[in-house]
Amino acid sequence: MITIYDIAEKAGVSAMTVSRVINNTGRISEDTRKRVRKVMEELNYIPNSAARSLVSQKTNILSLLITDITNPFYTTLARGAEDAAKKAGYRLLFANSDEDYVKEKDYVDMMLSTRVDGVLFAPTGDRSVDNLNRLLQHQIPLVILDREVPGIEVDIVLGDSKEGAKKLVEHLVALGHRRIAMINGSPDVSTARLRYTGYREALLLSGLPMDDELVVHLGYHVFHEEAALDALLALKEPPTAIFAANNLLAVGIIQSLRERGLRVPEDISVACFDDFGPAEMINPFLTVAAQPAYQFGLLGMQLLIERIEAEAAQAPRKIMLPSDLIIRSSTRDLD
Repeated sequence: MITIYDIAEKAGVSAMTVSRVINNTGRISEDTRKRVRKVMEELNYIPNSAARSLVSQKTNILSLLITDITNPFYTTLARGAEDAAKKAGYRLLFANSDEDYVKEKDYVDMMLSTRVDGVLFAPTGDRSVDNLNRLLQHQIPLVILDREVPGIEVDIVLGDSKEGAKKLVEHLVALGHRRIAMINGSPDVSTARLRYTGYREALLLSGLPMDDELVVHLGYHVFHEEAALDALLALKEPPTAIFAANNLLAVGIIQSLRERGLRVPEDISVACFDDFGPAEMINPFLTVAAQPAYQFGLLGMQLLIERIEAEAAQAPRKIMLPSDLIIRSSTRDLD
């Protein structure tokens, strides 16, 4: 392993001079700096980032913790975060909690031991308050994405879940649907609560009754709850449309409906929150409330870097991003 002493010997300078070149500190002539850097390149020297961070108290490493890397929303969000981090000179560590609080806690431990400079955090749900507070107690700059957590006051980038859900349900009502089911995420996740509120308000504003039999609260993973779908279809007045609270649920629901011999949208319409990114352009099918996923990551990372570099106002900032209703062929007019 090449050390600074090897570089010093070949460059004809002291080890302290090499250290100052690496850390860009101290007064060194430009000729000396160039000579040292040339030797570093010749020997393929890679600075020890851990040692450098002890001196600078900064690792230039940020962490992005998302809840489901298989969800196109989060993969696109991650691209936005990575682009913003790289542009600002930071490296990015990715972590995936799988909507699991315990796994999320393990990653928080890793972030603390790695001494990251800041964290972009998509919480698993309300229980994440303990994990978030641990980061705050260690004075780690923090920005939350997508989901609010009661009791945590930090910078946050959110989508307008309530209005997006209202748009989707109003679209279904406009197509003549009166029995609209909702298959939702867990009630301990803020987006699920807000999407349910939007669903409920759209029905009430349209003069339609609220029927609790039509609402199923599950999780945001791929849909596997066959009994829940069977119960909806077995109702005396089964739904003519299903609103899925996210894209992974929608895919599973459509697959389950097809396995039962039901066609979408001929027999039942399906709409969902969140799009599928570039993949959707290959075979555009699902009607969605599409969120600007890339902007979530980009803006969240910009807020985080501003907070790290003391360029942000003291008060927490909140950015609310709207969703766009994109009408495709998974929903149809009943008339």
